[in-house]
This record gives sequence, C-alpha cells and structure tokens, in this order.
Amino acid sequence: MFNKSRRKIIISIMASVLILFAATLTVILLASYGEVRRTNAQMLDRYVDLYPINNEFDPDINSNDDKEDPGNLKELSGGIDKGTYQAPPLPAPFGMREGPMELRPDYRLSTFYAVVFDNDGNVIDVNDGDKEVYSEDELTDMAQKLLASGKASGRTGSLIYKVSQKESHTLIAFMDSTVSESGLTMLLRNVIIVGSISIVLLFFISLYLSGKIIRPLEENDKKQKQFISDASHELKTPVAVISANSELLSREIGDNEWLDNIKYENKRMGDLVGELLMLSRAESAEVKAEETDLSRIVTGEILAFDSLAFEHNKTIDSDIAENIRIKGNPAQLSQLSSILLDNAIKHSTGSEIKVSLAGHSHGAILTVSNESDMIPEDKLEKLFDRFYRLDEARSDEDSHFGLGLSIARAITLRHKGNISASWHDGRISFVVTLPLTTAQT
Repeated sequence: MFNKSRRKIIISIMASVLILFAATLTVILLASYGEVRRTNAQMLDRYVDLYPINNEFDPDINSNDDKEDPGNLKELSGGIDKGTYQAPPLPAPFGMREGPMELRPDYRLSTFYAVVFDNDGNVIDVNDGDKEVYSEDELTDMAQKLLASGKASGRTGSLIYKVSQKESHTLIAFMDSTVSESGLTMLLRNVIIVGSISIVLLFFISLYLSGKIIRPLEENDKKQKQFISDASHELKTPVAVISANSELLSREIGDNEWLDNIKYENKRMGDLVGELLMLSRAESAEVKAEETDLSRIVTGEILAFDSLAFEHNKTIDSDIAENIRIKGNPAQLSQLSSILLDNAIKHSTGSEIKVSLAGHSHGAILTVSNESDMIPEDKLEKLFDRFYRLDEARSDEDSHFGLGLSIARAITLRHKGNISASWHDGRISFVVTLPLTTAQT
C-alpha cells in the first residue's frame, strides 16, 4: 500500500517537472526562433532595398571612388551613399540593435545571394555572395522555380528568400540562415543534455523525499497494527473470564434474561477479538510458505460450505481447474477461500453462488460471485476497509463486523497477489489473483 503511494508521489513530482521543463523549453525556443526569423527577414528586406540595381541597370552603379568615398560606405550599404541615405528605425529589444541595419555586425557577416530577371524572364544579374557554396547556375535554377511558384517569400533548405517585383526587373534575394539558426540548435542540445541530467538527479531526490514523506505514515500504520494486536490479546482474558463466569452463574440461577444478554454480547466480543487477531496475523505475522495445491484447498472449502449454503437455500456452482499450485501458507489460503464463500452465502440476494479457479500465464485466478443489489463504483473499493458496512442500518444479528474482506485482502497481499471487487449485471464478483509457482495454463 505504501509502496503504491510512494510511486504516486514520485510520478507526481517527475510529471510536474517534465511538464514545466517541456513548457519552458518550448516557450524559449519558440521565442528565440521567432526573434531570429524576424531579424533575418528584416536583414533580407534591407538587402533587397539596397541591392545595386537602379538607373535602368546602369553598369557603372557599383563603381566606387575611394577618394570621393573614403569611408567605403557604398560598399557597406550596397551602393547607396550614406550622405543621402537615412535607415528607418528598427526594434531593439535588448538595447543592442540601434542604428542602420547595414552597419550592424550581424548584417555585414551574413551571406546573401541574388538573381535578377528582366521583364522577359532573362537573367540579367547573379550575385553568388563571393562564396563557393552555390554556383550561379544553382542560384538561377532555384530562383526560376521560386518565381514559377508565385510565392513572395519563404524558405528553401537553409535559405530564406524574398521576391521583389520592380517596374523593370524582378529581384529574388536569398539569405543563408545556417549561422543564425545554428545557435538555436546548440541551445536546444545543451538544454536537453543539462535538462536530462537534472531530471535524473531530481528522480533520486524525489525518491529520497518520497521515502521521508511516507515513513511517518508507515510508522503510524505499524503502531496501529501493533495496538490492534496488543489490545486483542489483552481482551482475550477478560472475555474468557466473563464467558466462564456466566456459564457458572447460569447453572446456579437457571435461565435469566439479563444473563442471556451478557452471554450473547460476550460471544460477539469474543468473535470480534478473534477477527482482530486474525487480521493482525494476516497483516504482519511471518508465515511459513510452501508449495501448495490451491485446487485442493478451494475444493475442500466448497465441500465444507455446502451444508451452510443448503441451510440458506442456496447452491454452490463450482468450476475448479486441477493442480493449480502456488507458493503460500495453506492455513491462510483456506481462510481466504472460506471468507469469500461465507461472504457470498450471507449476502447473496439470489440462490446461486459461482466459484471458479483457473491458471493463466499471469497467475492463478479465484473468482467467487453471487447475486447482489447494485453497488456504486465508489463503494466497491471500500468493501475491503476495516469495519466498513455497505448497509449501515443493517442489524448485527449475524455478528458481522466488517473485517472479513479486510482479512482476505491482507492474506492476498501477503501472498503477493491482488484482490478486487466488481459489479455487473446484478452480480458482484470477488477476484483474487495469486502468482503461480510455475507457468501453468
């Protein structure tokens, strides 16, 4: 039970961290990628604006006179004189991007390509950026395909492009975004590496913390079980003394209403103490486990309960597979079977009780079912709680204390098994799954 709670704590911590990590990483990458794309688009727009094609393609447009232009500003601006050019203001979210775009280091270090067509579709200029990455033929071929697609801007491979329609020509400009986006790839890789290491460390931290959280609950549960065991043992003696004295007194004075009440309540108290002791032993006492024929145990309990079922006008319909062997304690397994059969006989609303035992790859499955009124889903799990009663108004004439199914669950868990209850089509079924000693079908 506490291991399950510990797993839930660890899963909750790790799931919260993973969701937070994924959300933070996604926001950072999307914001960074969006900023890089906006900056690249601005630089490409400026490159298009400054591309030296004007004066009806005057071949002398790119000529530079170092004497007249000692600052070599025309080369930086793509052929436009800084004395007459005034760049529009650009956003500077980090206070580092003021000034004309063409003077910024990231613009000057970026690689641009361009292909210019006249109105007849002839290539009149190709700028390969003085790089050997793309040849003029490759740039021309890409430009023609993009021109045919009709898109004004977009991306092809590692290049972003823009198509600019002028009166006398069409300019298709490219910008290589490999360098600008490589930082994002490095950021993603480093974040994933550091994040993975942090998550592994956090797992061990959550493992330690979950143990610290669960330990007080385990100690409290252990003390509670010890109290039940000690109190039950202490109550055995006064119950036995009251029983003996009431019998002696009954012989002396004969039948007496008050004495009968004492004997009845003392018997109920004795039954309760006995069930508390059984629950305590099932939950905490060490028991000797041995290879056991579960088929034989269940069959023996069915035969023993046939007479009780007959007294209640009920029949037991059984389907028991032979030679289902598990490793366990025969006495406790017999008690488990008897609790389920006794519960079915006492609480069935019909006349037929079904019992089946079969072996599967995942374990031996014992099922006991009986007719029952509808039980809500939220109350099925509570059936295994101590002192829980489905019908709180029911009388106590059957000496029912709500401990039988708790004992059944404790025995099942001690045998590394699982027990569950389900209601369907007017029948309630208790299913016990226990591990087999060997693979059986």
